[in-house]
Amino acid sequence: MEDRDPAGFLQYLECTACGARFSPRELHTVCTRCGKVLYPRYDLERARAAVDLADLARRPPTMWRYRELLPVQDPENIVTLGEGMTPLLPLPGIGRSLGLRHVFVKEEGLNPTGSFKARGLSAAVSKARELGVRAAAMPSAGNAASAAAAYCARAGMELYLVMPADAPHTNKAECAVYGAHTYLIRGLITDAARAIREGGEGKGWFDMSTLREPYRVEGKKTLGYELAEQFGWSLPDVIIYPTGGGTGIVGMWKAFEEMEQLGWIGAHRPRMVIVQAAGCAPMVRAYREGRETAEPWRDAQTIAAGLRVPAAIGDYLILRAVRDSGGAAYAVSDDEIRAGMQELARRDGLFACPEGAATYAALQAMVRDGQIGPDERVVLFNTGAGLKYVDLLQPDLPVFEPGHPPADLGPRP
Repeated sequence: MEDRDPAGFLQYLECTACGARFSPRELHTVCTRCGKVLYPRYDLERARAAVDLADLARRPPTMWRYRELLPVQDPENIVTLGEGMTPLLPLPGIGRSLGLRHVFVKEEGLNPTGSFKARGLSAAVSKARELGVRAAAMPSAGNAASAAAAYCARAGMELYLVMPADAPHTNKAECAVYGAHTYLIRGLITDAARAIREGGEGKGWFDMSTLREPYRVEGKKTLGYELAEQFGWSLPDVIIYPTGGGTGIVGMWKAFEEMEQLGWIGAHRPRMVIVQAAGCAPMVRAYREGRETAEPWRDAQTIAAGLRVPAAIGDYLILRAVRDSGGAAYAVSDDEIRAGMQELARRDGLFACPEGAATYAALQAMVRDGQIGPDERVVLFNTGAGLKYVDLLQPDLPVFEPGHPPADLGPRP
């Protein structure tokens, strides 16, 4: 089926497994034939003729600068808080410590609501608004909930959330402030997802769960567009990405394919490296066992809430991107994550979230394994602001009485 809107370049939705096509003018979640993930597809030939890279560079620095490659047809429906075009920062201290000359971090903590989830939810809420959605629902481990709450509030849309009871306090507070209908469950995100599906049945809620609707991935794919633009329309050699639901990694892989068809980049692809927590690593296990899909992880435990995802509907897409790119998969411990948070902060002034710190632990392992050359360009993804996770850090700071400073405090001689 091809159902192009003359006002834009979106043509149809395509199942990533069976190839079935659906109209983008109707609400869809997953493929009705096989239950797998749907991707929006665009008329890239027309888009190539319409978009000039020099003009692109003059547009406002948000992810909507790539609007021709995003699914919203009427700009009036765009729900934005200024998300995207986050800094690509060099990490000279980390680089020197590991003998690498070109290490960068994509600092997603500077997005609205403090995480990369702003991208996907901006796209999903915008398209839902365009298709007439009045109420949405989703499970979340934390940051997706706060982002969804913010964008639904801006769109005037009702939102129903279920989160694990031990989700980060900051995320729960954000959802309450934004006015979302927020519920806590004593369980994991998979339990929250089941509760949303069962509780929302017959109530008309649109399911915005990760990769269970076609448009969150479109917001996340702008990570790939931005990387290419920030590197002068080339791509790095290695991308190290913290992987829970995996929308970001599959979104970037989709973006690279689109940009090559647009003539913006060549055939070179980065090695895509996924990082999970040792206490919840279904993708790493599946990769190492040579499987195309991942079995759910039992008894998932980790301090990195965004990595505590026992099962992902897009598992086959994640594993395909890793293998097709010649990438790798690493699992890191909570102790390594905590150490990574401190190392990134002390060496380069970056207060990373636990998930972002996991990428540094994986980088260290890759260097030990001889998997990265000293001149290769490496990009770590810090997917959220560390300030949202201060409860994980308990600093032991000296306290003194006025007039009785410790010996190492006072004016220099």
